[in-house]
Amino acid sequence: MNRTSAALVLAALAAPLAGCASPLVVDAAPYAADPDCARVMLAVPEVVGGLDMRATSSQATSAWGEDNALVMRCGVEPPGPTTETCIAVETSGDTVDWLVLEEDDAWRAVTFGRSPAVELEVPKVRAQEALGDVLAEVSAAAGRAPLNGLACR
Repeated sequence: MNRTSAALVLAALAAPLAGCASPLVVDAAPYAADPDCARVMLAVPEVVGGLDMRATSSQATSAWGEDNALVMRCGVEPPGPTTETCIAVETSGDTVDWLVLEEDDAWRAVTFGRSPAVELEVPKVRAQEALGDVLAEVSAAAGRAPLNGLACR
């Protein structure tokens, strides 16, 4: 193979690889290996908040968007009884309750009354006023985790 042919082959191989982004590094949740997390993660939508899904580095995690990504983890510690306010999101035939905690630059929502619990971190620059819309998009998947007997009041 001459040098010109070799250069063309390398250029042809490099072009598709240049578009491959590296996976977003996300720490797995403590109970990510729970079999019910597989049911949840298989149901996550390809697009959330208008952002396309991207690869992540850990089991039972998903992310959407390149900059300021939304990050979902299944298998976080289920919250116990609380006085925090829940947001109830209706899905087709089910209701998913979320505890929403405001942090400096993000909203962290955790399913309440389900084990394993699902956590969604949403940067405020992505959904300052539309957090409920984003939760609605992922609630059908999060609702695949079994109920654990706790209920929001």
